[in-house]
Amino acid sequence: MTLTRISPDDVELVVTRRFDAPIEEVWQSVATSQGTTTWYGPFTREGDTAHVTMAFEDGAPVFAMHIDACEEPTRVELSSDDFHLELRLSVVDDATEVALVHHLADPALAAMFGPGWEYYLDNLVAARAGTPLPQFDGYESRFAAHYAQLAEEL
Repeated sequence: MTLTRISPDDVELVVTRRFDAPIEEVWQSVATSQGTTTWYGPFTREGDTAHVTMAFEDGAPVFAMHIDACEEPTRVELSSDDFHLELRLSVVDDATEVALVHHLADPALAAMFGPGWEYYLDNLVAARAGTPLPQFDGYESRFAAHYAQLAEEL
């Protein structure tokens, strides 16, 4: 997990996980509706818009995200009025690394969003391994202070 200032109004919150699987397999888990259904929620695509269901949130809200880039099998970039996200995949030491990048205008927001992204990427790990998904309880207490500290250090 890192927090890096890219410009005066862009801070990248990056949360990573590594998988012992080919990049093409991991791509299927993060860039297809069938794959995201197991750890985040399904989506439908209409042109350059993805309608994403947050299946693990109360009420399973659906929101529209613009697909800014889709470069199989290495990068998906999505944006809305409230979010700017990227999933970057790379091969590192014969494994596939997934970096979830949340672009933030204010680094203090990392303490709010970071624990959720830790949870969702742990969901991805569990879904790919076929093990029970974690419960969100405890993620905020485990990670919020660390992300707040990272923001203070910028």
